[in-house]
Amino acid sequence: MEKITIINHALLKHKMSIIRDKNTKTKEFRQTVSEIGSLMAYEVTKDLDLKEITIETPICEAKCETLAKDVVIIPIMRAGMGMVDGFVNLIPEAKVGHIGLFRDEETLLPHTYYEKFPENFTEATVLLVDPMLATGGSVIAAIDILKKYGCKKITYIGLVGAPEGLAAVTKAHPDVKVYLGALDEKLNENGYIVPGLGDCGDRIFGTK
Repeated sequence: MEKITIINHALLKHKMSIIRDKNTKTKEFRQTVSEIGSLMAYEVTKDLDLKEITIETPICEAKCETLAKDVVIIPIMRAGMGMVDGFVNLIPEAKVGHIGLFRDEETLLPHTYYEKFPENFTEATVLLVDPMLATGGSVIAAIDILKKYGCKKITYIGLVGAPEGLAAVTKAHPDVKVYLGALDEKLNENGYIVPGLGDCGDRIFGTK
């Protein structure tokens, strides 16, 4: 099965143009990121493992299918928080963990400052969300942490990626599925995605 998917959906592309626009204000940016999260969640979850169950409809007994494993959504803080509601709206029974990472602006290397996970999350289907796949350092570090705890079924979902970051993640973790809303041109000399959409965390939370 293909491990890298660039989601090709007209509505997603339309909403991506909104968050790329530098004139989009905080409220609309935040809401649109969440909406994109829901669109991506629908695509990402289409192949989740199912199990057969027997239920009683108002008419008769019927065999149906339900999710075989719990789903745990893990945003990389802080920007990843902006995608969580979109996923939870589609999978309300999902649990949410957190990984806190920050990027050293000089070395571009990630540093961990927070980890909090639901009970028995290592047996679940883990959806790691972080909007920007730039150098790939934060995503690789987060996957390293999840694997250290014993997670085996991990999928990463991002809004926008650079070829450099995508190559780094797939080299470090070839078993992890990657879903992106768009694969952009390159990284600039400051480690930002071009054309990108700027600092997603600052734009979600209105801090710049």
